Amino acid sequence: MAVLTPVEGRTLYTARFPLMGGQAEVRFVDPRGKEAATALVRAAVAEARRIETKFSRYRRTSVVSEINDEAGGSPVVIDEETETLVRAALELSVLTEGRFDPTVGVLRRVWDFRKAVVPRAEAIAALLPRVDASAVLLSHGTVRLAREGMELDLGGVGKEYAADRVAELLRDRGVESALVNLLGDVRTVGRRGDGQPWVIGVQNPRDRGRFRFRLRAKGDCGIATSGDYERSFEVDGVRYHHILDATTGRPARGIASVTVVAPTAFEAGRLATAAFLLGPERGLGLLEASASVEGALITEAGALLATSGLARISDLPGAA
Repeated sequence: MAVLTPVEGRTLYTARFPLMGGQAEVRFVDPRGKEAATALVRAAVAEARRIETKFSRYRRTSVVSEINDEAGGSPVVIDEETETLVRAALELSVLTEGRFDPTVGVLRRVWDFRKAVVPRAEAIAALLPRVDASAVLLSHGTVRLAREGMELDLGGVGKEYAADRVAELLRDRGVESALVNLLGDVRTVGRRGDGQPWVIGVQNPRDRGRFRFRLRAKGDCGIATSGDYERSFEVDGVRYHHILDATTGRPARGIASVTVVAPTAFEAGRLATAAFLLGPERGLGLLEASASVEGALITEAGALLATSGLARISDLPGAA
């Protein structure tokens, strides 16, 4: 844990740690001293890793792996937390008219973004029958994948849920000023320790060394971005990325990134994913129609489309 001292003599504690294959960061102001802060960091890291361990499809002992191992067989008993995430993923599928699907992870068998090879159409088509949110059956505290070979993947909702849980843990333990950043998805608690807003830069998806704009988080909120640059490759001038349209089995087209500001990271993440998959016009319409939500979409051509109220909390033209 690194300790920094910002203005007004308050101590800003910063902890960085590996999580979900990337880098996570927690910042918070606490007047109770380094020993208390160290205990808070340990609790925050433990909570983030608990969620990763429980829901990662890459861990053989996770509840998701247990569900996938039983695909086509018996229902798996799940707790309330798991049911909440599964239900949220299914609702997101409905919202996107099937473009998002929590069973799309089975397509990783043909899409390998490390090898940078575009799979054959026949290989994708062979797996698409196993991509079907309607075959995820929730009933009386159990979940069942109806067909053998299906795979559940809660990656579309899990990271943002973890950011909220860590932020809530800090608040419950008396922290009034915090920023939780889990691989780019952010949840804030209050303002910075000096009373100023937290400032979060939004990367230019085609020049990641630059910010396209900056957001000012003036209180509790969640900020999430869905982009085509995290896991991607190019072949013959075409970018292939990991945000797959479940109706086609191929990367969604039209948008390079979507950033959403919402009351929670969980809500911001769901809407960012939905807007990305729906495309520029419908995606912007979804954000405009969502209460207490602002956002921006950057198209593949580089155009920036923002909700009507985003300027009030950013450095975009027209900002207050």
